[in-house]
Amino acid sequence: MGNKREKSAKAFKKAQKVIPGGVNSPARAFSAVKMDPIFIEKGDGAYLYDIDGNKYLDCVNSWGPMILGYNPPQVINKLKKQLKNGTSFGAPTEIETEIAELIVDFYPAVDKVRMVNSGTEATMSAIRLARSYTGRDKIIKLEGCYHGHGDSLLVDAGSGVATLGIKGSPGVTKNTAEETIVVPYNDQEAVEKVFAKYASEIAGLILEPVTGNMGVIAPEAGYLEFLRKITRKNGALLIFDEVMTGFRLARGGAQEIYGIEPDLSTFGKIIGGGMPVGAYAGKEEIMNYIAPAGPVYQAGTLSGNPMAMQAGLATLKELKNKKIYSQLESKAEKLEKGFKRNIEKLDFPAYFNRVGSMFTLFFTEQKVKNYQDVKKCDQQLFAAYFKEMIEAGIYLPPSQFEANFISLALSDKDLDKTIEANYQVLKKLKVEL
Repeated sequence: MGNKREKSAKAFKKAQKVIPGGVNSPARAFSAVKMDPIFIEKGDGAYLYDIDGNKYLDCVNSWGPMILGYNPPQVINKLKKQLKNGTSFGAPTEIETEIAELIVDFYPAVDKVRMVNSGTEATMSAIRLARSYTGRDKIIKLEGCYHGHGDSLLVDAGSGVATLGIKGSPGVTKNTAEETIVVPYNDQEAVEKVFAKYASEIAGLILEPVTGNMGVIAPEAGYLEFLRKITRKNGALLIFDEVMTGFRLARGGAQEIYGIEPDLSTFGKIIGGGMPVGAYAGKEEIMNYIAPAGPVYQAGTLSGNPMAMQAGLATLKELKNKKIYSQLESKAEKLEKGFKRNIEKLDFPAYFNRVGSMFTLFFTEQKVKNYQDVKKCDQQLFAAYFKEMIEAGIYLPPSQFEANFISLALSDKDLDKTIEANYQVLKKLKVEL
């Protein structure tokens, strides 16, 4: 790395005086890798540039939404045009309907969509809706799945909660936590036992169909089909949190890949095209419980704001071209083959998981299929790997518990650079093991 990060270090010290921990989201903290956060100045294509002038090939994609890369002209031009007309009105615009129509068109499980401002808003609203619709209180969540920082969903969550080693969170009342039942991911027997005991009390089951917040883990064969069957049998709603996977793994998200239609879906990331946005959606009968059509209150002054809608619509229109997903798959497959070849050649204790354009390199020799497997990973080894990759100019999520993302902006040369950096870093770490 040609330039050091002296300006980032100074910026972090300044931020710590006025921002808790110096960051506005724990996921941005580099505490797990024992570094100060890197302060970014700009993004362009497949690259990020920090305030010290260092250039990084980016595998974070702003945690997923930058599927087209940074500053795609289609999105930027729409934002510039909207900026002249106004950034927010707190009133309906036609573009909200247009983007909702696209989501309905892409997802057979969706009849109606309610826009919100974040993934957290989407999941907490979906939970409230599920409880109202079923007249029940308990929610089942999967261990290691993170659904935002809503009170009832922070128990045994992944992502930043796992990175910081927090079980739940102070401030979440005991009664709230008790309404959430946690079971392991990919464990059918555990779900069966919960339904056998609480069937008439369970409003819904929420999960990331493909996890990203404890690293990328795919559902085992038959698992999602099982969840669809047991929830339907017991009158509970199946909720897919596709905030990360929606429009990322396929145009129709994980539910398209696995052929499962949930009762409710939550979205975010890509449908904002890089702007803050979230949404929850489902069948008309359920969604009509939301005010003003029904009794479940949920509101937001900036929900569906025109800037986010313009950026999201421009992005989704690009994704109507299904060739994009074959291109992403080709890039991701090349990276996977390269990383696995490196691991095998060096006999390195690491395990690579990938679904579509999401992947995680786990520092463990065993197969990773749930949160317990992830917790056995060597986090010190990950931290050493992260630091070396940063020095090689590759920007990764600063946690073993996160997904990496591939964008369309990555060229073959970029992929070759990443694979070679991975090899050289693993080779260096192998000597030190």
